[in-house]
Amino acid sequence: MGSLTHIAARTAAGIGIDQTLKKVSRGDRETELLKLIDLMEKYVAGSSIQVNGDAYRNLIKDENSALSRYINRALDEVDHNVLRTTVLNFGFEAMLNGTMTIRKMREVHQCNIPWLILMDPTSACNLHCTGCWAAEYGNKLNLTYEELAGVVRQGRDLGVYFYMFTGGEPLVRKKDVIRLCQEFNDCQFLAFTNGTLVDEAFCADMKRVGNLMLAISLEGDPEVNDLRRGQGVYGKVMHAMDLLKANGLIFGTSICYTSKNCMSVTSPEFVKLMVDKGCRYAMYFHYMPVGNEASVDLLPTPEQRMYLKDRIRQIRKLQDGEGLFTMDFQNDGEFVGGCIAGGRNYFHINANGDAEPCVFIHYSNANIRTHTLLEILKSPLFMAYRDNQPFNENHLRPCPMLENPEILQKMVAQTGAKSTDLQSPESAEHLCGKCREYAENWKPCAEKLWAEEKHPVHNYENYKDWKPRN
Repeated sequence: MGSLTHIAARTAAGIGIDQTLKKVSRGDRETELLKLIDLMEKYVAGSSIQVNGDAYRNLIKDENSALSRYINRALDEVDHNVLRTTVLNFGFEAMLNGTMTIRKMREVHQCNIPWLILMDPTSACNLHCTGCWAAEYGNKLNLTYEELAGVVRQGRDLGVYFYMFTGGEPLVRKKDVIRLCQEFNDCQFLAFTNGTLVDEAFCADMKRVGNLMLAISLEGDPEVNDLRRGQGVYGKVMHAMDLLKANGLIFGTSICYTSKNCMSVTSPEFVKLMVDKGCRYAMYFHYMPVGNEASVDLLPTPEQRMYLKDRIRQIRKLQDGEGLFTMDFQNDGEFVGGCIAGGRNYFHINANGDAEPCVFIHYSNANIRTHTLLEILKSPLFMAYRDNQPFNENHLRPCPMLENPEILQKMVAQTGAKSTDLQSPESAEHLCGKCREYAENWKPCAEKLWAEEKHPVHNYENYKDWKPRN
């Protein structure tokens, strides 16, 4: 699990979290939460991690703030073991200890070291949804339990304590997912799922291990959702959410927004439904035209994307937001320094073991069955990502495929990376060609927005040639 110093720090953090949760349950929440912020500031003192403690203190002191209401709702609704384990694993291990460790490892190994790793336990799925990247792989591939565990072992040695399961439908492998949570009980896990395989027995397993969260796919109202995912799926998702909330589990939604559903999935009514159902977060993903048969008609228009940028940020505002933590992986680039793929903050391992820089970029030079994690992170395509990040200084144009398609095409050609799609391999020229018109149309809008707005200044960026600010 780590050095004696790390073990001692985790033990101390666990004791502190236990004491805080006990006191919080007795009603003195504000005082204890403020103490938790004090402890967090002390732990990261002298590191490059930025914590705006004063801002969080002010929000916690304001009982009407969105953050204060969000925290109180979680304390009232989430199971004690789940809450304790999540704060310890996600908060202490991944956010604090893990972040400091991977930053050291980046200097040692001179390559990208990710903050999280996505893995596909299986390509099998009981649904076939339009626009799903996993649908391109086929449905007969699987990683063995030992292969999954091997990734976590190697990753943890580098400081990676957060792992996500994609697919396919990862809950086809429920037993192995829970087994991983048990074996690596100092790590935090999250599974992207269609929700149809969630039942009482699985909820009981989640409560027992405490370190597994879910992100349930949802595409809007029943008609829109079931058009993409299949008849009756919406009702099954609502039932799954009811089970998860009743069991005090942590979950949210995973939403692919398109030109057809972008208004529906950001409406006040939809957001309120998610909050009422017990969702803690919503991950919004821009539709990507991945796959030879992918439709470019589903790409949002520039006007839709501008609206989505502002709307999703409004939902998550800590002062006067709507009680749901939202992430927009295309429009939030300024907060994370642009593209986070290629191991800069994450990468993806498909069910065939191929290491891909991104869940949407199906090209690779390496496989976990023939390469270690460090060899993967130093493979030609991953190093090309490191050499070229950020792909655009305007972080509203972060992606080397969607907004800068000439860059991905060039990197694939120069590194000799091969398509990992075993059913219908797609050339980088074909993929990037579908993005060219979109990129040209979005560029003037993005440039205007970037010039008009203020942007956060970070004291750490994981770029190859980045230097700390004075």
